[in-house]
Formats: sequence, C-alpha cells, structure tokens
Amino acid sequence: MSELTKTLSVTRIWQKKLVEWKDDISHLIYPNCCLICDSELPNKNIPICHFCENDLPYTLFESYTHETNMDKLFWGRVPVASTYSLLYFEKETSTQAILHGIKYQNKKKLAIEFGKRIGKQLSQQASFDSIDCLLPIPLHPKKEYLRGYNQSLLIAEGISLEKNLPIETKGVKRIKHGESQTKKSRFKRWDNVQNTFRIDPKLIGTYKHIALVDDVVTTGATIEACINEINEIFPNLKISIITLAIAK
Repeated sequence: MSELTKTLSVTRIWQKKLVEWKDDISHLIYPNCCLICDSELPNKNIPICHFCENDLPYTLFESYTHETNMDKLFWGRVPVASTYSLLYFEKETSTQAILHGIKYQNKKKLAIEFGKRIGKQLSQQASFDSIDCLLPIPLHPKKEYLRGYNQSLLIAEGISLEKNLPIETKGVKRIKHGESQTKKSRFKRWDNVQNTFRIDPKLIGTYKHIALVDDVVTTGATIEACINEINEIFPNLKISIITLAIAK
C-alpha cells in the first residue's frame, strides 16, 4: 500500500470519527426526543419511542375490503368518493396526546410525521390514486394568527411528501370565526359551521378530484359544511376525506 493510500485511509477514518463525535455532542446538547411523550430516544432516525408506538390505535382502514365506519359517517349527508383516517380517537389515549400536541403545543414535526404515515397508507388504496390535490380544512385567519399555523396544512404537507401531491391553500377560505366545536352537541356543531366557508371557483374549478384534509373527525359537521359549499358550485367534483383521527 502506498503512502498516499495509507494517508487517504487514515483521513477517512478520522473524518468518520469526527462526524460521530459531532453527532454525539449534538445529541447531548439537543437530544432526540419522542414527538409524543418527549422522552429521550437513542436513535436520531426514530421519531417516536417504542412505548408510544405500541400504544397507537391504528384504524387499519387501508386493509378493509368493505365500508368503514368513516364511510358510513357521511352516508346520506354528502357525496364522498373515498375516506381514510389513520388513528382512532378516544379521550385519555395516545391519540388525544398527539392531537393536543399538534394543536396547542406547537408540535409541527409531529403533524408532518403522521401526515407522512398517512401518505404511505394511502399508497395501498387505489381509490386515492386519482386525487389532483390536497385541500386542508382552513382555519379562520384570526385563529390561525393566534395559533401560528394550521395543523391540517401540516398534516397535508406530510402526505404530500409521500404522495407528491400539490396542496391547495387558497381555494377555500373560512369566513366565519365560530366557537370551538369540542364541547358542542351534534346539532350545535352542525349549526355552528353553517355558512362558514367561501369557495374560489377559479381555483377549485381546475381540479377533478380533491381530498379534504383535517386533523380529527367526530360528527363530521365541519367537513360536511365545506363539501356542501363546494358542491353548490361544482356538483360533479369528486371529493375524498383524509383525517389523522376519527372518534371511536
């Protein structure tokens, strides 16, 4: 082995060690933590700890060969092409912690991570292959300003990373700043979102199949109101629904 070859070999070894030391020091200063519970993780490539991962209540809708309870939720209410939700939601569960972190604790990476997971599962369902764009359910500008972001948009960004789909953020605007839906009855939720959205025909009219993206669906009132507004102008537009979670 020539001296030059030996020198290059030693140099590569030291470069590798320096990278490892740099990663170790960076981990000490900025430890990689679970996106859900914030516990420290041993591997920077793992976003969620083993305990939280095992606690996730997946719907497994991607493996269904018949209608899901999310499909049935919208039967007789609005025409929907396809529906999908990644997790079941119940109080005092990991899903509640995820939604709370995304909406109120500025955990943007958590929203994107689960959006990517949704995107991977949608790749197993042919009914979503014809989607032209993702349309995140908008927040009222005042609420989005106070929160600093729209969690549904972040979920859509994660889906887009996996499915390579454009995101439409201007086609539908929220013009009514209603009260929180959290503690309202089914009827009051429906009444609270009437005349909430305004559609831009020039933008929505360019698509044949869109997917509305939201964080969680409970009664479906918000999504129903949005679809009704779109159908008033485009009755033949195919609309699918994608959410991170659905109430069990």
